[in-house]
Amino acid sequence: MPKILRSILALLTGPWRVLRAWGLRPGSIGVLVLGLAIGAVAFGSGASFMVYANSEQFCAQACHEMAPLHKEYTGTVHDVNRTGVRATCNDCHVPHEYVPNYLAKVGLLSDFWGHYVTKSIDTPAKLEAKRYELAKRIWIDMKDNDSRECRHCHTTAKMDPERQSPRAVARHAKGRQEGRTCIECHFGISHKEPEGPGPQELFGGGAKQH
Repeated sequence: MPKILRSILALLTGPWRVLRAWGLRPGSIGVLVLGLAIGAVAFGSGASFMVYANSEQFCAQACHEMAPLHKEYTGTVHDVNRTGVRATCNDCHVPHEYVPNYLAKVGLLSDFWGHYVTKSIDTPAKLEAKRYELAKRIWIDMKDNDSRECRHCHTTAKMDPERQSPRAVARHAKGRQEGRTCIECHFGISHKEPEGPGPQELFGGGAKQH
């Protein structure tokens, strides 16, 4: 057998031999089972926290800064409507796809920094002072991702023009032709609209629709 092949074979079988030798030691099976159990508990706990962290209860109560924003949301069309289909905090503010969702959770570290260290919005007055900055950040993110979270529930291809006003049908058609996205027209729906230029001025969109 050529030397290069023997080297490759040794490289491939080496780890297996080490693992096999370790497995023959007394108590190794118990250690393996314990490791698997710990891994399963850790994975299950992490997955459970991810589900809880996406709940309305967590969003509304985990940080006291969220209480005023949740109060604003209460009673809006995303909370109470004729069909009873609700869009809660995570539906609008947390990506639903796995990778973007996990990346968003990592991004929460900045929120903890603002909550525990800088205390940037720990009073109603501070929240109002930063409302436009916070809203603008969300608008820009939604513009960049083509209103991804909106489209998780609202599918333009499935809209029924018979149930829309002629004005809405015309504006949706124009928006599709011009490549516009939801946030350019639909904002200030679940939270108080801040003072300052809205998405229409920022992105050159159309008139606001509630």
